[in-house]
Amino acid sequence: MVNLVDDAWLPAQWKGGGRERVSLRVALTRAGELRGLAIEPPTLLSAVMRHVLLPVWFSALGQPSSRAEWRDRFERGGLDAQQGQLLDLYLDTWRSSFDLFSPERPFAQVAGLETSAGETKPVSLLVPSVATGNNVPMFTSFTEAHAYEMTPEDAALWLLHAQCWDTAAIKTGAKDDEQAKKGKTTGNPTGPLGQLGVILPEGRTLYETLLLNTLVSWDAKAAGNAAGVGREDYPQWQSPEPHTSSWRKRPAAGPLDTLTWQSRRIRLVPEDTADGVRVRRVVVCAGDRLAARPEPACEPHTAWNYSAKPKKGETPMKPRRHRPGEHAWRGLAALLALGREEDGDGPRTSELLQQVGDLQSEGCLPEAYPLQVLTCGLEYGNMSAVVEDAAGDRLPVPTAALVSDSRVRHLVLEAAEQAEGVTRALNGLSADLRRAQGAEPLPWDKGQRPGMTFLQAVDLPMRRLLLGMQKDADDEDRIEAGMGAWEEILHRLAWDTARSVLASASPTTFAGRKAGESKTYRAADAERIFRKRLRDILYRAADARMDDGHDTYGDDDAEGEEPS
Repeated sequence: MVNLVDDAWLPAQWKGGGRERVSLRVALTRAGELRGLAIEPPTLLSAVMRHVLLPVWFSALGQPSSRAEWRDRFERGGLDAQQGQLLDLYLDTWRSSFDLFSPERPFAQVAGLETSAGETKPVSLLVPSVATGNNVPMFTSFTEAHAYEMTPEDAALWLLHAQCWDTAAIKTGAKDDEQAKKGKTTGNPTGPLGQLGVILPEGRTLYETLLLNTLVSWDAKAAGNAAGVGREDYPQWQSPEPHTSSWRKRPAAGPLDTLTWQSRRIRLVPEDTADGVRVRRVVVCAGDRLAARPEPACEPHTAWNYSAKPKKGETPMKPRRHRPGEHAWRGLAALLALGREEDGDGPRTSELLQQVGDLQSEGCLPEAYPLQVLTCGLEYGNMSAVVEDAAGDRLPVPTAALVSDSRVRHLVLEAAEQAEGVTRALNGLSADLRRAQGAEPLPWDKGQRPGMTFLQAVDLPMRRLLLGMQKDADDEDRIEAGMGAWEEILHRLAWDTARSVLASASPTTFAGRKAGESKTYRAADAERIFRKRLRDILYRAADARMDDGHDTYGDDDAEGEEPS
């Protein structure tokens, strides 16, 4: 009834601004005319890109054999006639595998899947933000008792989301699953993306986004051999046999197998209604489990933590996750960590962002290219059986910042560290004032500390700074002027927050409070130390004010000593 190759199911935005659903064939063959997929939330967008668009793109067109070939494809801005024919041929060949309700081989599902009890569940089980079972979002009046239905097009999208992000909750055992016990399957990991902090580079068009997510050196065959799988790497729809309710724990055969990993056995239950076909019920059971943590060779969409001496049984590279509630720019140090030999243990950026830096340094990407980086992830709670929070952001990143030792890279990292430094200074001011009135500083994970208020205010200026560095990457004078303006803004926002903190201090803080034999905390000392810290962090703004004869950083004699 619904074939994803030729039926319109993907929400997309044309370059002219118009939005409509398009088929998989249109999305790929006219990718140069599309601004991108218009899919929210970001976790759903990343699932569609990884599970369908990218594997088809790679399988039909193959990887560029060199960076020069990658540049040729990029400069073309769209598919040539030969590539268009290759895509059409591939989609025609595998068209039957993209039928959403096929009785023999439904897309990303198991035909005739039944639980041992013969029960089905509401289709809201596929949507983490909707109440179902033990997943009960706060501040919603919707309950499992309410009717919830999806069009086939939406059901296809959320089917992919479940394959990528499903919780680790106990699954109802499938009827013929020999590994189910007492009608249940325990020990399920989350979907494969649930173990990552997804990083997805985006370009000006869908075509450029697909190309930015295409690794030149991605050797699928070598990756599969390294995993010891001993079979060719291919996406799930090319499997010689349709999937059954049986599942197993195994290594990924390569990048295509990783991208289309079948972590769950699912069957959508379509119904004919007065409004057309709708999906109200679903069967979700346990699926395949990865035998090992993903490696950069097969997983290009996450940053990593590197340890030269990992614990026994662990690999040197572990995926990094995003922190919900934090702006993506607070993770710039990890996004831009290029893994140089002298960096030692610590964060490493994704393979794709590493490649962007290489392409820019070799002239394959313009220095002023408007690269966007989408970040997303889920935070699970209570044995990873429920979703507690979600992270999603989209950040402009200068491509020059991904080039080792570039001036732009140094300044981007400096700006991010300055924002963090001022945050610590504000929190220090608050802590000293609380000590001066006889209280303890707020714990780092409790209460509303002034630094958080400051970080919210800094978000927009930081994005404007990054956009400016993208646009003027080759103009050192303008970039340096931008850094000066950035520091002036930080200085003003820091004092906006600091004044409210000082104004709310108790009168007793002026006299202060003794802490031991040699220390006394006073409001005056707290403010003096804050001024000193601010001057050290925002040195350009401090120098400019001194040159203008406005020493608004005050107390020249303050040396920032601890209270005495």
